Amino acid sequence: MVELLSPAKNMTTIISAIKNGADSVYVGLDGYNMRANVTNFSMEEISDAVDQCHEAGVKLYICINTSLNQGEIEKLKDLMPLIKDSGADAVIVSDLGALKIVRDSGIEVHMSVQANISNSESLKVLEDLGVSRIILSRELPIKTIKEIAANSPMELEVFVHGAMCVAVSGRCFLSSYLYNKSANCGECLQPCRKEWRIISEDDEEFILAANEFSSTETSLETHPTTHLMSPRDLCMIEHIPLLIESGVKVFKIEGRARPADYVATVTRVYREAIDEYEAGQWNTPGHEKNIQRWLEELKNIFNRGFDTGFYFNTPTENSSYNEAKFNKKDVGEVVNYYKRVQAAEIRLWDDLCIGDTLVIQGLTTGSIEQTVGSMQINGKPVNNGIKGQNVAVQITETVRPGDSVYKRVLRNK
Repeated sequence: MVELLSPAKNMTTIISAIKNGADSVYVGLDGYNMRANVTNFSMEEISDAVDQCHEAGVKLYICINTSLNQGEIEKLKDLMPLIKDSGADAVIVSDLGALKIVRDSGIEVHMSVQANISNSESLKVLEDLGVSRIILSRELPIKTIKEIAANSPMELEVFVHGAMCVAVSGRCFLSSYLYNKSANCGECLQPCRKEWRIISEDDEEFILAANEFSSTETSLETHPTTHLMSPRDLCMIEHIPLLIESGVKVFKIEGRARPADYVATVTRVYREAIDEYEAGQWNTPGHEKNIQRWLEELKNIFNRGFDTGFYFNTPTENSSYNEAKFNKKDVGEVVNYYKRVQAAEIRLWDDLCIGDTLVIQGLTTGSIEQTVGSMQINGKPVNNGIKGQNVAVQITETVRPGDSVYKRVLRNK
């Protein structure tokens, strides 16, 4: 069976991944990973997270995949006993010094995509160094992945969904050059996601989409700007059989900066797709409807439009900031939950109506999504609730006091 690996930035996200079918999760250790600008885990939090995961039969991997200087590598030596004691199942590294330190501590080592591993000979070298899993370069076509997997001495992992970087395997210097914030040390400010224009000294603008030049002297404002360096998101939900049959053992979802509902949705969709294939139901009646449903669910959450990356060709489509159909609007908080009748009492600070889609998130709850099918105030059925009211909403999964309540609202594009 293929392993489904989900990202997590906090405990709420971990719970969301577990509840939606992740086999494993990967988290960032504060100060040592490629997402320094978002919430990361302290050593104490990692120990708690490992316990939570192992209780559910899920593995946890720690990312220590930045470029490490001499001072950082010395600190890592001091941290390793704590990492080992945490019970984490593996550490993801890109630095050779970090590889040695982790290996010598007796912890399983996975080689990060940052290492840009692209051939079988590199696998042999890394096997000799004690690596047990390789996250292959994002720039490999499926044909090459099959060739590498055919004689691989270790597990291979590939990304199947999420943001793609304009730089080779994410090793970019643009943020460092513009803002003195190194992407290779986890500080990327993503200037590639801005709208850029290429204009020559004689005022000709290069339009990437049309691959042509046009004069801007008289019609500068009529030419659309474009996200020249912002690739669309990777989405391989339609190609699960091809990936599994390639010999890859682990499907990885990108998104350690993403919220719990994003992780919940993407994990659930890929879990369903993997299970459908492994049950021999991929080509059965109704499969195409599932594909369309999965794509619609993925389009409902944050995305920059979808592409298949380098699996079949070189990506040519660029993206806008966000093409999700819906935003989340904060509408209230859970006050109580009554298990016997499966109803949540919600204090509202915005309007709520029958038919609205709720997203409820909490540290223990994770992230759950449900359409409002019935609602009561003081025991009487109502069709809507307004700001300041407490309403009872039937919620089939257990939620908890203090959980945040959002509703999905259509975005104005």
